[in-house]
Amino acid sequence: MQPADRPSSSSSAWQAVAMRFLPFADAASTDLPLGRLLRLALFQVSVGIAAVLLNGTLNRVLIVELNAPAWMVALMIAIPLAIAPFRALIGHRSDTHRSVLGWRRVPYIWFGSLAQFGGLAIMPFALILLTRPDTFAMGVAASCLSFLLTGGGMHVTQTAGLALATDIAPEDTRPRVVALLYVMLLVGMMLASFAIGNILLDFTATKLIQVVQGAALLTIVMNIIALWKQEARRRVAAAPVEAQPAFSALWASFVAQPSAARLLAAIGVGAMAFSMQDALLEPYGGEILSMSVGATTALTGAWALGALIAFAHSGRRLAHGADPLRLSGLGAVIGICAFLMAIFAAPFHSVPLLFAGAAAIGFGNGLFSVGTMIAAMALARNHAAGLALGAWGAVQASGAGLGVALGGAIRDGVAMLALHDVLGTTLADRATGFGTVYLIEIALLLLALVVLGPVVGVGRDLGVTRERFGLSEFPT
Repeated sequence: MQPADRPSSSSSAWQAVAMRFLPFADAASTDLPLGRLLRLALFQVSVGIAAVLLNGTLNRVLIVELNAPAWMVALMIAIPLAIAPFRALIGHRSDTHRSVLGWRRVPYIWFGSLAQFGGLAIMPFALILLTRPDTFAMGVAASCLSFLLTGGGMHVTQTAGLALATDIAPEDTRPRVVALLYVMLLVGMMLASFAIGNILLDFTATKLIQVVQGAALLTIVMNIIALWKQEARRRVAAAPVEAQPAFSALWASFVAQPSAARLLAAIGVGAMAFSMQDALLEPYGGEILSMSVGATTALTGAWALGALIAFAHSGRRLAHGADPLRLSGLGAVIGICAFLMAIFAAPFHSVPLLFAGAAAIGFGNGLFSVGTMIAAMALARNHAAGLALGAWGAVQASGAGLGVALGGAIRDGVAMLALHDVLGTTLADRATGFGTVYLIEIALLLLALVVLGPVVGVGRDLGVTRERFGLSEFPT
């Protein structure tokens, strides 16, 4: 028999394949082998599945099949992001948590997983209540609760999970370890979107319920496997320790750094610009281009593929010394072109053009997020990992939540005016509401470019070098 510590030939073969084709697979080390690392990444896969359901499949079904107002659906999607401002606090709490079991991160990941599971578990019943006029109000309340539990659980799980990755990874490989976890999130989103799309090609309500319940089961199973024996129990964590710095003091010192306010403002504006269409892209394809539920779900896969390509491209560019904020500016420009593609997909009635636009939105968003995050990482280099993760995620997700909510409301309001001939005969079309949102997103991206201009080069000024690249605090 082979020694226990010697990998088998089959194990070596699949690891060689992963090293060749999976970005950042070289983050594996003797202390953190690739098998353990990919097992930890399962919590990101479960988050990716939930993200596809919330932001892709369910919003299209609610708006197109169930005729729910877009503003209400956008509000449901935005509700979980109300927790986003607390991500910094969650990260700080997990940094300083003391448990009788000696764990810091596991309790947060576990309860986040339970919330995510619970939200998905009750979601089908909430949707059933929405379909009946006599229980519609109860259905709205139940749907909001299910979206809140699912999205809130995703926030807590990700913040603590990525902080756990920084804890167990050796310092020299830590940036690429967390980068690999983000890659796995995108891979999970792509696989989930294509799988759900194939299942729902012949859409029925029963199939949708089975998909949501299956996602709930996969969430809890994947996250248990991901957590198993990952964080060691520490007596130091369970024992009394010296008083920790107050969260308010750490946060104040973080935002007081030069260029921090302008950089965080650019992150928020950019996140809002790229997110206003999150609740509308799939309904746009279904309502305007008559795409099936399965086909519109695949749009999320195209977005994730674009973001993954952007991630790999930005890695190569930054490794060769590119300015991270110039890369963000390129992402904003690509985003402007992508939204123009989405607008012109309606008059040309072109499904391929919409798919290309979705992929380009993901690509532009990926470049913008990576570049701004690298600069934010430089600002946070002297702070705890949990606080750094939470601060970036709080600003990004808050901007995204506001964008999603406004996108749904603007779409409904403009569509109502257009269909009542208030805007003139030329604009009396259902696509007018969607097009208006895309035009506003273009304007916001132009504003983000203006805000970013004066802080270009901040990453270099703060000491971001090619050796540091790897997104050691990427908040997904």
